[in-house]
Amino acid sequence: MDVGDNIGAKLQTDQADADLQVARARAEERRAMAVAQEQEMKAKVVEMRARVVEAEAEVPLAMAEAFRSGNMGIMDYYRMRNIQADTAMREGLSDEDGEGDEDAS
Repeated sequence: MDVGDNIGAKLQTDQADADLQVARARAEERRAMAVAQEQEMKAKVVEMRARVVEAEAEVPLAMAEAFRSGNMGIMDYYRMRNIQADTAMREGLSDEDGEGDEDAS
C-alpha cells in the first residue's frame, strides 16, 4: 500500500467523472427531445398544408352551388375576381419591397 496515495483526491476525481457522464447523458436527452419536437412540428406543418389543400378544393364546388342556388351572380363573381387580383398585386408589390430591403442590408 502506498502511503502517498490521496484517497480523497481519487474519490473526488471519480465523482467528477460520474457527474460529467450524467451531464452528458442529460444533454443528449435534451438534444433527442429537441429533434423529436422538430419532427413533430414538421409533421404538423404537412398536416396543415393537407387541410389547406382540402379546403381549397371545396371552393369551386361551393361557388358552383352558389351560382346554381342563385346566391351568387356573375357580377358578384367578377367583383370577387377583381378583389383577388388586387390582393395578388398588392402581395407581389409587398414581396418586391421586402426583397429590396434585404439587398440594402
